[in-house]
Amino acid sequence: MRARRLTGTLTCLVLLTLTAAGCGLSGGSDDGDATAGGCKVDKANVGSGPLSGDVKGSITFQTTNLKKDFGDYFNGVIASFEKEHPDTKVKWIDDPGDATFTQRLVADAQGCTLPDVVNINVNTAIALTKNGYLLDLDKKAPDAGEPFVPALWKSSLYADASGTKVHSVLPWYSGGIVQTFNTELMKRAGLDPAKPPTTVLGLFEDAQKVAKASGGKYYAFLANPQLRIPADWQQMGIKIFAADGKSFTFADDQKTVRWVEAMTKLYKAGGMPRDSLSSTQDPANVYGQAKLVYGPTNPNFLRFIQQNNPTVYKKTGVARFMLDDLGHTVGAPQYMGVASTSKNATTALSFARFLTNAQNQLEWAKDPNVVIFPSTTASLDDPFFQSVKGTDPFAEARKIVASDRKTATADEVALTPGELNAISAQIQLAMQGKKSAADALKDAQSKANELIEQAG
Repeated sequence: MRARRLTGTLTCLVLLTLTAAGCGLSGGSDDGDATAGGCKVDKANVGSGPLSGDVKGSITFQTTNLKKDFGDYFNGVIASFEKEHPDTKVKWIDDPGDATFTQRLVADAQGCTLPDVVNINVNTAIALTKNGYLLDLDKKAPDAGEPFVPALWKSSLYADASGTKVHSVLPWYSGGIVQTFNTELMKRAGLDPAKPPTTVLGLFEDAQKVAKASGGKYYAFLANPQLRIPADWQQMGIKIFAADGKSFTFADDQKTVRWVEAMTKLYKAGGMPRDSLSSTQDPANVYGQAKLVYGPTNPNFLRFIQQNNPTVYKKTGVARFMLDDLGHTVGAPQYMGVASTSKNATTALSFARFLTNAQNQLEWAKDPNVVIFPSTTASLDDPFFQSVKGTDPFAEARKIVASDRKTATADEVALTPGELNAISAQIQLAMQGKKSAADALKDAQSKANELIEQAG
């Protein structure tokens, strides 16, 4: 299973819809309760004192499209929690995660029916935190971050209604990022598989050798910029957003210019398929045909190649992703949030912490049908991640990613599809020689900022 990273559409819809409804955690009502978007928030869920009271009563728990494949696992976790706390009842809701998922979640928030415990991604965490719909864990559970990888916990901060960054979510699982490459094709291009690049621009230098040696029979990677943004930029230490998150700043960095120039040079040299500039074709399929030197960076891709193209799999090498100027990798974790509007927040938080503890995360990660990486230090230290038998590419990737997860930070760059399309369209013009790299980036930044302004 691929670690689910939803698009940024939810952020825009939530911010547009909820802000208009008067969102944000507001002052007390006549009975002393606060409100979030017009929904009552029990006074026990706000303020500086930690949650207290018995773990009992009923709560709702929502995941996204997990029941079909992982029903046994989640039912087991729920049963264990209810056994540990006999006076509790957890109702599991599994949203299908279809095209109207966003609208349903917005409607739940506005209708004051947000599930007690809800599985959300980065974009959703940003929106719901800003509008006061998630419990402030710094106030209500000051020790909540103890099990998690310090760098990930420290970076999982999102701004509340006042602009203060708070911990409103518990990190859960994430995918990983590694370099994958066809060792046979690398050797044909005069490259050493034992010495993969350590920087993004170093990768482009190697890719130029591929373009020169391949004669159009194979390529470095596909041309569509959307396949490399924002991962490359983040690793290069490019400041993509202003500090307040209200405008883009990537065009102001000469490193971004050099990146576009490198993309353009490689495209012109034939290091990328000409028809892949705006194509949405899956690079995993092209790599499986032995036509790409560098494969997708998601470890789950290795399982796909192993099952569908075993010959290519045997020739596949893996290495740590280019750390570049950033010095560590970036993850896009899934989170567990507790609704500030929950009428049983003590039990809801207890269950969220139970689900995300080291033991339960490790148990799920060991499921052969899933490729995920836990967010707790103890889970990542388990021999399951640290031992590698033989030279199996997937096992090696799992060890590499588990090691990187110990220093990885949460992904704070949440581009909406519209923003990504606007930025990529301008870069594509540069790659076609219709604009300079600098001009394309200036226009891309201007158009992307217009979209931020339109979203309010």
